[in-house]
Amino acid sequence: MKKLFTVSLAILLLVPSAMARTLTAAQDPWPPFVTTDPDRPGISVELVKAAMATQGYEVEFKNMPWARALDAVSKGNIDLLPATWHTEARTEFLRYSNPYMSNQLTFIKRADDVFQFSSLNDLQGKVVGIVRDYGYGDAFLEATHFDKPAANNLATNLKKLLADRIDLTLEDKIVAQSVMQEEGLDSNQFAFTDQALSTNPLHVTSGKANPDSQMFINAYNKGLNTIKADGTFEKILKKYGIN
Repeated sequence: MKKLFTVSLAILLLVPSAMARTLTAAQDPWPPFVTTDPDRPGISVELVKAAMATQGYEVEFKNMPWARALDAVSKGNIDLLPATWHTEARTEFLRYSNPYMSNQLTFIKRADDVFQFSSLNDLQGKVVGIVRDYGYGDAFLEATHFDKPAANNLATNLKKLLADRIDLTLEDKIVAQSVMQEEGLDSNQFAFTDQALSTNPLHVTSGKANPDSQMFINAYNKGLNTIKADGTFEKILKKYGIN
């Protein structure tokens, strides 16, 4: 009887520990890094799940609008954002992992537009559609010589661009082409500027309001090194056509 009680007690003690090792993550659809396809959830989602698994964590992911996901992580209600760009403002409330990839943030225009970008001065008088609460860089966001109407996602901005409601929008080229395909938009109707606004490293982040945020970031960094060493990182990239 005593032995049975001891075993039962051990099981009860183990259950909460196992539950505590399931983390939540959220982000908006941002193909190919984050998608709505459960079989191909996206590069960033698969990387964070694989890296954290090496450290004994499971990650449950859900799609939600970016602004909502950012708010939830900043408040500690959700543990992780899988794909975050760095801004000084965000360092006030987010902890950043080591970078794992990078995006080239490039201007998108209508195919017949001859506009080329070389500096922020070139945007004088332009209407540049942005996605609400994305981290485009402080200089861009603080500039006042062009308009920056915000939408909830890139697809909306691409449609506004075709309707001549904005002059430009901007996004990583790989992401933009994936969104065009998903939305059934003819990519020949669009063109990209030769020069990018910036190259933005991608990070996993966790809100400082979460008392375990530094532990999660440390675990991801360690797990990232592990999946790079064992070939999992490269395998995930190849799955999405990135070599």
